[in-house]
Amino acid sequence: MVRALLGMLLAVLAAVCAAAPPTFAPVTPGRPLVFPADFGAHPDFRTEWWYATGWVQDAAGKPFGFQVTFFRSRTAHDDANPSAFAPKQLIFAHAALSDPAAGHLIHDQRSSRAGFGLAYANTGTTDVKLDDWRMRRLPDGSYEAVVRGAQLSFTLRLAPTQPPLLQGEAGFSKKGPGALDASYYYSEPHLRVTGEVARAGQKPATVTGTAWLDHEWSTQYLGGGAAGWDWTGLNLDDGASLMAFRIRTKDGGTLWSHATLRAAGGRLTQYAGDEVRFTPRRQWTSPRTGATYPVALDLETGDLRWSLLPLQPDQELDSRASTGAVYWEGAVTVARDGKPAGRGYLELTGYTSALKLQ
Repeated sequence: MVRALLGMLLAVLAAVCAAAPPTFAPVTPGRPLVFPADFGAHPDFRTEWWYATGWVQDAAGKPFGFQVTFFRSRTAHDDANPSAFAPKQLIFAHAALSDPAAGHLIHDQRSSRAGFGLAYANTGTTDVKLDDWRMRRLPDGSYEAVVRGAQLSFTLRLAPTQPPLLQGEAGFSKKGPGALDASYYYSEPHLRVTGEVARAGQKPATVTGTAWLDHEWSTQYLGGGAAGWDWTGLNLDDGASLMAFRIRTKDGGTLWSHATLRAAGGRLTQYAGDEVRFTPRRQWTSPRTGATYPVALDLETGDLRWSLLPLQPDQELDSRASTGAVYWEGAVTVARDGKPAGRGYLELTGYTSALKLQ
């Protein structure tokens, strides 16, 4: 009997070892985004995130920047494995509060394999959860973001005031010269924010403001030679929206770039290649990691020139305990022709080491 059981166990192990890793779905042009289904998760793709950033202020007018991001990562684990403990999908979450009174970014992070109702990214509409952190899209189209961390907490409602902004070619966003270097990508700018934020040891502050939400899913986000990216999403005071990014090479050059400007009336203008230029104006070096970031910069989109200034220099987020990355992600103001033009967020990745998306 023991010999028979041992033989069966060896056969099962051999079958598991011989199982082919899953095939990740490719990102290809011509696939239309369909809502509400595309608000939800896309588990056949390697990487996905829901990324909300915004500016809020309390009753006294004090400004805060906030960020909450949920990531879903499909692993190379065999999909045929019936075990509920098999780590087929991983869920990560980052949250941060930028408060000039603190002098640095206050942040928290979590990670877990999906399962048991404790961590998931549901299909059909936005509903991602990691323990008591959650982001979900409500029946009225607004989003509820709940974060309970040791250093910060917030409960925010983000209500759309504009239709989704499809990035790239109707939601197909190229990220490099390779055929598969791309993501499906849409944004929801000018979200109206209400709710509460709190730092550890302080009473919650009732806040209002404006946010930007990005949702992207991909299988090959960064191609060979890419180190990371500079990205910004800006809610402009006149109701327009501007998204711009560049994928950087390991020597600091630009591998790929793109920008989308949607006027308040809905007119789209897209920029690519040399039409999109990021020029550093002020750098800040982290005393913790030694990384140097261009925290103030000029952004050119065609013949338009924008100046981005940080709410505070130290907005570095160390997520080595979850996704493994260290990056700068901060609230910024934007001026055009020397005049205030709006607010948004700037993200700078790959400045400590080349970013790897698994």
